[in-house]
Amino acid sequence: MTDDPKQPDEPPKPPTDAPDDAKAAATATAVADAAKATAADRAAKDAALAALETDDPPAAKPAAKAADQAAAKSPLDKALPLPAKKAEPAKKAEPAKKAEPAKAEPDEDPDRLPTAPPWWKTLRADPPAHISALLGIGLIAVILMFWWFVTRGAPTDRIVSPSKLPSPGEVFGSFGRLMDRNLIESILTTLERVFKGVGLAALVGISVGVLAASNRGVGATLMPLVIFLRSVPMGALIPLTLLLFADGEKQKWMFIFLAIVPFVFSDAVKAISIVPERYVETAQTLGASRFQIIRKVLVPLALPDIITSLRFQLGLALGYIMLVEIINAPRGIGALFLGSERQGLFEHTYLLLFVVALIAFTLDVVLRTLQRGMFAWRKDL
Repeated sequence: MTDDPKQPDEPPKPPTDAPDDAKAAATATAVADAAKATAADRAAKDAALAALETDDPPAAKPAAKAADQAAAKSPLDKALPLPAKKAEPAKKAEPAKKAEPAKAEPDEDPDRLPTAPPWWKTLRADPPAHISALLGIGLIAVILMFWWFVTRGAPTDRIVSPSKLPSPGEVFGSFGRLMDRNLIESILTTLERVFKGVGLAALVGISVGVLAASNRGVGATLMPLVIFLRSVPMGALIPLTLLLFADGEKQKWMFIFLAIVPFVFSDAVKAISIVPERYVETAQTLGASRFQIIRKVLVPLALPDIITSLRFQLGLALGYIMLVEIINAPRGIGALFLGSERQGLFEHTYLLLFVVALIAFTLDVVLRTLQRGMFAWRKDL
């Protein structure tokens, strides 16, 4: 269009927007590609999330691969960020189930205490009281059965002659005739002699033994005499006591005294010596004198073992007394032995052996029961 009025105006030329259209087309293509990549990327991410939620590892691998490919094809992913996905509420974790304890077999019960092996599989283990009684009774029954077997039948058909070994029926059947020979009076007379001899031996042996154990010099002085008395045979003491005390009652219980006093002395020394030293040291720390330690520490702790020794010596004294009662004794179990031998009453001789054994057993049971009651803290009595 010019300023000359004569010339007509030229028609307006259409705008040449070809370059702009090309740019717009390219932009639209890029946006479309980006949208496709975004859609693919979103689908891959959704698949990966779904795979993770369902704990399906094999499905998660293809989804992750698709996400990597989509990221490689979408350069505008960073320029056009995806809208944030609404976070799903976390699933409430279920409480863990309490593990049930495994049921143990009867032999594998963890709460059961271990049991000790039976007594017959353990060294030095004591059997129950009823088993001990049954074992002792069983041995006696076996001996009696053997005795009956060798003395059964008529006197001429027996394995052992009745002049040497009467049958059990003949021995125990003669108890009535033995009672007619003042058996009770003889038993009391013998026990009186035994108690006198054992009592004197306990008084002297325990006293001197405690002194010798407390003072080793006294013990060394008395040891040769004690060894001599322990070495002298019992039979050799009979002429000695007859020479010193004639054949009266004093000779009989003095024989018992000389026979067992060295053993009582030795046992008392041993009982005092094995008292633990810590008790003596504790008493010394508290300021106790030597006499107080002997009277309140050594003697009380050693007394259970001393009484145990006296129990054994009492049983031996019942056997020793028969040696002196046979010699010119008008009464006593030994006198009955001598009379039965002279009169040929062999069944009475065997029966008196059972009487002496029964007396010794009864005395031991009584003394042991008293000992356990007095010293309940000693479980080995």
